[in-house]
Amino acid sequence: MILSTMILQAAAGAALGKFGAALGAAVAALAAAIGIGKIGKSTMESIARQPESAGNLRTSMIIAAGMIEGAALFAIIVCLLAILIK
Repeated sequence: MILSTMILQAAAGAALGKFGAALGAAVAALAAAIGIGKIGKSTMESIARQPESAGNLRTSMIIAAGMIEGAALFAIIVCLLAILIK
């Protein structure tokens, strides 16, 4: 009787861990989307104010968006590994 209770508690904990990892991946993707959107918005406003600096602003925007995307990809991979390992 005690063994079955322990097995059920372990299974419930594993399911909760998988839910947490999936939620973490979703939050990472959403945060990256919001961050890249804000970068794009700010860049477009800056280009509208000073069109002659469009090239430099565009380059900076692409670098910053790539760094955010890399961090989000790393977070999503960690969350997916947590799902697969547990």
